[in-house]
Amino acid sequence: MPASPSTARAINDRLALRLLQEQGPLTASRLKQLTGLSRPSVADLVERLQAAGLIAVVGESGASRRGPNARVYGIVADRAHLAGLDVRTHSVSVVLSDLLGTTLAEASAPVDPRAPDSPGTGATVERAVALLEDTARRAGAKELHSIGIGAPGLVDPVSGELRGHTGLPAWHRALVATLRERLPARVLVENETNLAAVAEQRAGAARDRDTFVLLWLGAGAGAAVVLDGALRRGASGGTGEIGFLPVPGTGALPAADNCEGGFHSLAAAEAVAALAAAHGIRARPGPHEPAAAAAVGAAVRTGAGVFLDALADRVVLGAASAVAVLDPGCVVLGGEIGRAGGPALAARVEERLTRMTPLPTEVRAAALGGTAVLRGALLLALDAAQEAVFGGA
Repeated sequence: MPASPSTARAINDRLALRLLQEQGPLTASRLKQLTGLSRPSVADLVERLQAAGLIAVVGESGASRRGPNARVYGIVADRAHLAGLDVRTHSVSVVLSDLLGTTLAEASAPVDPRAPDSPGTGATVERAVALLEDTARRAGAKELHSIGIGAPGLVDPVSGELRGHTGLPAWHRALVATLRERLPARVLVENETNLAAVAEQRAGAARDRDTFVLLWLGAGAGAAVVLDGALRRGASGGTGEIGFLPVPGTGALPAADNCEGGFHSLAAAEAVAALAAAHGIRARPGPHEPAAAAAVGAAVRTGAGVFLDALADRVVLGAASAVAVLDPGCVVLGGEIGRAGGPALAARVEERLTRMTPLPTEVRAAALGGTAVLRGALLLALDAAQEAVFGGA
């Protein structure tokens, strides 16, 4: 059955908006070439999108003949403003952008983890909300359309709510509730490791991969799974909770409410810092840099191969488990420790994987550094805003 005229128009409008989003401002002639539509159809399309306030004339092409086809059309980027938040245990970072994802303002602030959590959570939440509101003012955003939040812990795949967890401060959940109560924006929450994987897939180390696993090595150990281009969350939102993976060498087994004894006890920050100290590696961490990441970075710079080999022996246990179950073809080492280890650690883990599994797997260092979660949170908001704004085109 052929599409109705209204459906066909909506499809064409979305196609044109996607082209303008990906390629930047275009003339009507160029839109005609890229869409394959007739000149009258493109003229109608441009008129509809202008009337809807979605596109506007942003200049003229270099054509010698002036006329409608010489006008250059672009998306009205300030039609909506978006925010991404990276909510850590000790800090909050914020980035503001327009509808095209252009960064308008950024800010971060430490959070006192000793602040009372209930009902005194209010002071901590207020600081985080004030940071967002101040950043929005600096960006010239009178109202936010969508807010993406990346946080540690599990997110319920049905409700989208951050689930309670004894290891996380109560103010994380309170912040989400407060933003939803006070702001007209749509507030979306996703696990930080999942968002880092989204960012690495769209703009980082996994740009050429539809299937891969991101192994997060930071204050905790986790993983994100992308299969056939889609982020997989699992039945309860727990896909990638690799910190609970039982592994040899810990002398214990993890429990339902405590990942000590699991992969976390070998590859998370505290364990890595202890391993570095045992190898005589110490480094002064920079601002907001964990001691473990500083030590790993120092080991890479000084060529401390024995320590890096010992660390790779631990990291490969988590990587090999993911490879055996998923056969992703690629593992990206992210988080502060994975980033600090860089290609030197990635190469060691890959070499060990080659010996441990018949499944060919490339191991890469994450490319986005400490911005991965924040960029992923912004992408979460950006996708939601574009779907809502462009969806009615």
